[in-house]
Amino acid sequence: MHGFLRSVWNEPPPPSPSIRVWRDWALVGVLVPVAVLEGLLRPDLPWRVVSVIVTVGLVPTLLWRRTRPLLMVVIAFGVTSVVPLLTDGDAVETNTTVYLLLLVYALFRWGSGRQVVIGLSIMLGTVALSAFLDRLAPADAIAAFTVTFSAVALGGAFRYRAGARMRELDQVKLLEREQLARDLHDTVAHHVSAMAIRAQAGLATSASQPAAAADALRVIEAEASRALAEMRAMVRVLRRNEPVEMTPGRSIADLRRLAGRTPDGLSVNVEISGDLDDLHPPVGAAIYRIAQESITNARRHARHATRVEVRVAADDTSVSLRVSDDGDGSARPAASQGYGLIGMIERADLLGGTCHAGPNPGRGWTVTAVLPRAGAAA
Repeated sequence: MHGFLRSVWNEPPPPSPSIRVWRDWALVGVLVPVAVLEGLLRPDLPWRVVSVIVTVGLVPTLLWRRTRPLLMVVIAFGVTSVVPLLTDGDAVETNTTVYLLLLVYALFRWGSGRQVVIGLSIMLGTVALSAFLDRLAPADAIAAFTVTFSAVALGGAFRYRAGARMRELDQVKLLEREQLARDLHDTVAHHVSAMAIRAQAGLATSASQPAAAADALRVIEAEASRALAEMRAMVRVLRRNEPVEMTPGRSIADLRRLAGRTPDGLSVNVEISGDLDDLHPPVGAAIYRIAQESITNARRHARHATRVEVRVAADDTSVSLRVSDDGDGSARPAASQGYGLIGMIERADLLGGTCHAGPNPGRGWTVTAVLPRAGAAA
């Protein structure tokens, strides 16, 4: 219980409350003439002038109810508690003062934990004092408590709902950041790795084979152009505020572009089978990126590798990917600590699938992934 009370006391106020909007001014503009009309037309209103002045005078507190909720509650309940001392025990009884419930709501919606505790104590103390001094009949006291706690519950409910929405948005932003990190790694890092490998080969052969060095520069230029194109595509999508999952812009059909011989002599063979016509786009993009990253890892870490086999097969419920190479996998465990393998596993997991990587029994390294055709909704 002590921990709960401390957490309530230390609860920060919700972020970014609106200061004043046109609805606040409209509300004030309506309540003032309503209070005046009630004072003029209601025959049974005691202390007519004082009641109207107090009711109208407290209306402006609504303008600061979000930014200064506790202060507005103190002013409103303080004034209504002092008035009976000046009117022979008669309280302000205009029906228009029902707007004071908005201050109670605002305190629990926008106040900090300590403001809520202090304000609630003041409100309960005011009602209890009125009941103790016989200003409120028992039935009226029960009604006052009921109405007050209704406003309290409403403010707390909207506060919780807004907090839950904020946490949901934060989670979405985190997932988008993680996806953007994976896309950057799988696109830009893929091309940069190719440039680095080719640059090393060019440097090694520049003295003896100037033509090979020139070929390396042409490959580096081509990879740099592709990396720039990928970056521009991602920036365009982000500027349009579209979902990050659209940024890859790739599908299983693009896998065939990975086939052939890489600049460093690695042969990549791609085989696709099964019906892939109605495949969910994020699933196709994930298959492409996992295969691309697997090929990049083979180029960077598979010693003495000569070929990479990419196999994609689809059935009625899922799509499977298998990427294997014939290199020496002894260096792979250290390489697997990077972000590439983590990104592949995350991609598969977010879509409701699985991804595994490890050495083959004899030689080489294999990455397997199985994703549902419809993604996580399947």
